[in-house]
Amino acid sequence: MTEHIQPAPGPWDGDARPLFLAPMSGVSDLPFRLLSKECGADVTITEFTNSTALTREAATSWRRMETHDTEVPFIPQIFGGDPGDMATAAEMLAPSADIIDLNFGCPAPKVTNICAGAALMGEPERLVGMVEDIVERVDTPITAKMRLGTGSGQNNATELCKRLEEVGAQRLCIHGRTLRQRYTGIADWTSIKQAVEAVEVPVIANGDVVDAASAAACLEQTGAAGLMVGRGAIGRPSVFADIKVGLGWMKEEHLPWIASNEEWYELDEVKQSFASRRWCWDRYIALCEETVGIQARWMKRHAIAFTKGLPNAKKVRNIMHEQNTPKAMADAISTYLANGV
Repeated sequence: MTEHIQPAPGPWDGDARPLFLAPMSGVSDLPFRLLSKECGADVTITEFTNSTALTREAATSWRRMETHDTEVPFIPQIFGGDPGDMATAAEMLAPSADIIDLNFGCPAPKVTNICAGAALMGEPERLVGMVEDIVERVDTPITAKMRLGTGSGQNNATELCKRLEEVGAQRLCIHGRTLRQRYTGIADWTSIKQAVEAVEVPVIANGDVVDAASAAACLEQTGAAGLMVGRGAIGRPSVFADIKVGLGWMKEEHLPWIASNEEWYELDEVKQSFASRRWCWDRYIALCEETVGIQARWMKRHAIAFTKGLPNAKKVRNIMHEQNTPKAMADAISTYLANGV
């Protein structure tokens, strides 16, 4: 095992286990990953990126592979339907990566239509051969994320976990839904438990973990080595801290948006939501400025997500359209959050 991958811990007895930010297209940009770590995420993974585009030196794709000294471990995630391109991309990433993660879980048609992502679970021989080839060609630890199956026929996640362990994958993550389900229905944690118990490498559980209660329920049911949070973190990177505080892994007063606000405990619930999101938003913009610069496309998506569910949040779109520069847009969102209206 690498220093960045701990052995499978066994049944959960309340002990702290790592929390992962899921690799999400249009969400998991570098500043957001760094912010998530400051909010309690233990492990972050890049946006999933097309291996063929990386081998063709596509600038946009390589921008998704940008990292920072504080992002440790650095884990790029790649997807693809061409085994040769997957292996070549892994070789190109190996010198800078602490771990390389392979995506066999994305259900998006633009991915599955090229027989990549979750579609490869329908071709297990090809999937296993792809992983085996990559493991043989790079020294960097290889991990993989998958779903329960394609939804056509019997689910095969547990069997694939066994085979991927045999060819050298060092950690696995399972989203408790099938390709056909996409993000509908309830995540099947029982099936994740079966995989956890079938292999010796650590298995991370993903799906429907949105707060401390669901995190505890998932760990109790699956015994997973850690939890991955995806949609629950969009616009709310504070979810990682909420989970840790709720499970007793972290003290509430250590949360940065509380430590920096002397009046926190005098605020009502709505004002606390505004205050915590303002801290996260301002820190996100600061991290943008410190790393890749303020990117309007990323920022607009995050602005909508960060303000979702707050009173008068619909005003945010108008606020953004009225600004002439990305910085003015960022400042306007911060003012909205500061005023709490």
